[in-house]
Parts: sequence; structure tokens; C-alpha cells
Amino acid sequence: MLSLDSLLQQAAKKQASDLHLIADLPPYLRINGILTELDKKPIKANEIEALVKKSISDEKFEKFIKTKELDLAYEIPDGTRFRINFHWEKNTISLAARTIPLEIPTMEDVEMPEIIYDLCSYDRGLVLLTGPTGCGKSTSLAAMINYINQNRKANIITLEDPIEFVFKPIKSIMRQRQLGNDMLTFEDGLVHVLRQDPNVIMVGEMRNLETIAATITLAETGHLVFATLHTYSAAQTIDRIIDIFPPHQQNQVRMQISITLKGIISQRLLPSSGEGRVAAREILINTPAIANLIRENKVAQINTAIQTGAKEGMITMDSALGTLLKKGEITQKTMEENMSVAKPKSRLLS
Repeated sequence: MLSLDSLLQQAAKKQASDLHLIADLPPYLRINGILTELDKKPIKANEIEALVKKSISDEKFEKFIKTKELDLAYEIPDGTRFRINFHWEKNTISLAARTIPLEIPTMEDVEMPEIIYDLCSYDRGLVLLTGPTGCGKSTSLAAMINYINQNRKANIITLEDPIEFVFKPIKSIMRQRQLGNDMLTFEDGLVHVLRQDPNVIMVGEMRNLETIAATITLAETGHLVFATLHTYSAAQTIDRIIDIFPPHQQNQVRMQISITLKGIISQRLLPSSGEGRVAAREILINTPAIANLIRENKVAQINTAIQTGAKEGMITMDSALGTLLKKGEITQKTMEENMSVAKPKSRLLS
């Protein structure tokens, strides 16, 4: 009988990043960014429903039927973990499962630039890791948190939905809190985290006004806070945060961000010229010049400031793409498709 565990085992064996089950289609894997049929046989709606019922508790299945959405972490017998989203599609159950690597990657594994080590050394402030879905934000963030765990004596608290990488305390002590199991809402978790004596706080995702406001406040109160956001560039990230607030609060929020922000890492995963995928990262460091642009609502000038901020460790996405091309890690076509501004081919090739 078809089982979720067997499908996930095949996904892990083939080093897929994702498994997709949709009624009346074959199971699909995403391997190196490309969707690939696991086999040719379509999976029926009743088969998906049966394997979901068998894989989760009755309580969680009832919650899923009621809310129509369910996110959870799932582990198969060999220890491989997955983040699974169960949802409905044309009145049938569907799911998407994301593979979580067994080992937490190091900063060297994910090829983090030197300036990111500095961001991890601060005692307070806000560090944002942004990018579209599936760009490796969780993996890069885990590498940063584990670097702190390995090098500092800190009380690290994570708020996640669901818990993905499971950290083992090394020099730090760790608390990992999961939405639904350990806290009712992100807002509740953020409000009460101050009573837990944190040094470092990781917010899995800033989802709404309340979460964003609470995260900024935590960074203001003398804690080092890491968070993720689904934005495509550093400048867009600042705009998104400010625009979510009512107009009468936006000047205050600009001031808060200009003071608390330490840096923004905007990441994309691109097809490698060899096998697999490679990360390209735009990096903004909140220098006095950047802070002034934020305060004065001149976010449109931030890209230019990043271009001229190489000495402070800043990197534009175009510069990151150029470096990857020179190293032979991506193709000319991939670089051209991802540059922020289209340029004549003669300049691209020069």
C-alpha cells in the first residue's frame, strides 16, 4: 500500500528538495530546482486522503479538515525530517513536503561572506534574511544560528512553524518553540519571550503587522533578533516593513528600523553551471548613510548606497552574480536572467 513514508524516503534518496502530491497527477519531486515525475502512475484523491490519515494523528487530521491548512514537521524512520504543508485543492487533499537536511550546515557549507560572521557577533539589533519561497532562507538562517551556538555562551530562543532543524546545545543553551504545540500564536510567543532571559531570538517568519511590530520592539530592547521575510531585495524589504504599518506610524517605524537594523541578506537559489544550485546574496549593512536614507524615506537610493558600500561589506545582487560567473558557478544566461537591470550583452561579456 502506498505510504507517505515510502514516498518521502524516495525523495530523500534522490536528494529532492520537495515532494508534491496532487490528485490525479503522478507524485512530483523537485530536484536541483526542476520538477520531475517520481513515476508515471497518477495518485488518486482517495489514496492521498488515506496516506494522510495514516501519517498524522486523528486530532491533527480533524484540525486539518476544519482549518483546511496544516503545517507540521515530519520525520521518517531513517531520521530525515520534512516540513509538510497539507492543503485542499479542488476539494481534494494535496500536500507539499520540503526536505530538511539531517546535518545543520556550517557557514562555510553555505558559503556565507565574511561580513555575515560580523552580523552574528552583535549583542543586539535586527538581522533579516529575505528571499522568495524555496531560496534556502531556512538553511542559511540555521547555519547562522548554529554558528552562534558553537561560538558564544548565549540563551537562544527560536519561534518556528514548524521546527525544522533541531539544534543541539554546544556553547549556548537552546529553546525551540513550535507554533501550535508550544505557543498559540507568534504574537504570544514574542510578547512572552522577554521573560525567558533571551540573548538571541529567531523568528521563523515575520507574517503580519503584529509579528513585525513585536520583532522590531525586541531588537530595540537589547536583543539580537533574526527573522525572515518573503521579499526580493534589501530595498523592497524596508519598503514592505514600513508599508504594512498605518500611515501615522510610518515615520516612527522608519526611525526604529534606522536604529535597530544591522543588516539584510537577500538570497536567491540559482541553477549551478554544474550540478545542484548555488546561492546568490545581496547584502545591506546598516551604515550611518543607510540609516539616514531610511529615516528620510529615500529608500529608492539604497541600491546606489549598496553599490558604493563595498568597503563595509555590502554586495549588490548584480555584483554577487558577476562573482559567481567569474568563479564558473553559474552560466552567462543565468546571470542575465537574474540581474536587477538589463544591460547590453557587450557590457555583460566585457
